[in-house]
Amino acid sequence: MGAFWNFFSYLFSIHISTCDKEMNVAGTREEIDKHRRRLVIKLTLVVVAMFGFGYLLIPLYNAFCSITGLNGKPSSSAVSATQAKAVKIDTNRTVSVEFIATVNSDLPWEFKSEVYKVSMHPGEIVKANFYVHNLENQAVVGRAIPSISPGLAAKHLHKTECFCFTEQTLQANESREMPVVFYIDPDLPEAYSNMILSYTFYKANT
Repeated sequence: MGAFWNFFSYLFSIHISTCDKEMNVAGTREEIDKHRRRLVIKLTLVVVAMFGFGYLLIPLYNAFCSITGLNGKPSSSAVSATQAKAVKIDTNRTVSVEFIATVNSDLPWEFKSEVYKVSMHPGEIVKANFYVHNLENQAVVGRAIPSISPGLAAKHLHKTECFCFTEQTLQANESREMPVVFYIDPDLPEAYSNMILSYTFYKANT
């Protein structure tokens, strides 16, 4: 940020110098000051607009990715079991889903999936179990962040149950089984026959 302001100040000084030369000494001091004030107002508006765009860019990007699934970010809300059971199973297709479980270095937990991979039909409801163990002698709160690859397939994977929906508190040396219940909707393009569902546990900021 400091480099940005240094660069901005440098451009500002160059612009002021150039404007002074263009106005020449023949211009009155009042005219020069007036011109400078207008310039400062314009540049201030530009800076405010840039910062405003920067703050809006993140929620706009998240909204875009949520709709398109471009960043592999699955939905953070559950689908009802009734809705899941109403989906017709496409027995003519099989999709392979690989599971990856990792833990951020700040979180003293062990985390793994029960199985490495499952094969399923689109529309079929599958339950996958994950196991987590707290290595600390005190309670620790963690939060799992999911990701799906390829990214464009993310919007086609729906969960009725997942430990990633809420923060998880493990007591000292506690171990726990954490299930994920999901299905892949039949609208998944036929080009996608392999998917990766990964979770990374982070220490929650509580």
